[in-house]
Amino acid sequence: MTRTASLALGLFLGLSPLTAIAAESMSGGDFERYVDGKTLYFGLAGKAYGAEEYLPNRQVRWSFLDGKCKDGYWYEEAGSICFVYEDKPEPQCWSFFQEGDKLRAVFENDPTSTVLYEAQQDEEPMLCYGPDVGV
Repeated sequence: MTRTASLALGLFLGLSPLTAIAAESMSGGDFERYVDGKTLYFGLAGKAYGAEEYLPNRQVRWSFLDGKCKDGYWYEEAGSICFVYEDKPEPQCWSFFQEGDKLRAVFENDPTSTVLYEAQQDEEPMLCYGPDVGV
């Protein structure tokens, strides 16, 4: 489809011309400027999914909101933002898109399975309990 046809279709469907053009994923620099020093809460299909705290030097802390946190780091590779966590050495790569004042994240390891949406952001750290303690 030509760009003109895409714009016409977008206008016909009530979308702005900018919405009709595919969004470009964020670069590593853009992503870092957006997330640095924040804690972002993500949702999946209208439900809470997890949160990630973005620390200095591209360090991160992830939680499925169960009080258990996993430390890791992120880096840019081939246009994706990839994360490696302490318990999972295989990179998990995502494409991030800024939509208004929120992010949309598409899991590139399997883009048909997971699309997360930023639900909230905070400058406070998330709640992480210590390691499991027995008696």
